[in-house]
Amino acid sequence: MQKGSVLSRLGLWIPPIVYMVVVFYLSSESRPLPEVTRVIWDKALHVVEYGALAWLFCRAFRGEGFGWAAAFVLSLVATSAYGASDEWHQAFVPLRDSSVRDWLADNVGAAVGVGVYGLFSGGGKTGGRNRP
Repeated sequence: MQKGSVLSRLGLWIPPIVYMVVVFYLSSESRPLPEVTRVIWDKALHVVEYGALAWLFCRAFRGEGFGWAAAFVLSLVATSAYGASDEWHQAFVPLRDSSVRDWLADNVGAAVGVGVYGLFSGGGKTGGRNRP
């Protein structure tokens, strides 16, 4: 593999990995961002948080050369799996709980995220290997 392609791939995958680390860190806190959670509905936060993750996944999969349909499905599956693992993780954090409703909000966010990515990236209008 050429050096340029390694750097390109790192540029695709580092953002979602860093984002997941931040989500994991916040999920490890008993009361993360209390000022925010006091005024914004918890499910809306899940939709935005996991929508952004799905957008990053979709960008990475498209940059790897996957077609639109494959990138959308892989992004939804990866985001959903991460959301499920995050809910499981929260079951072990003091003052946090695990909720199927939160996971469902994560999945709604994932669908919104890939939809927004497709809308603003010309979703499916061109074939072949495209830039993210």
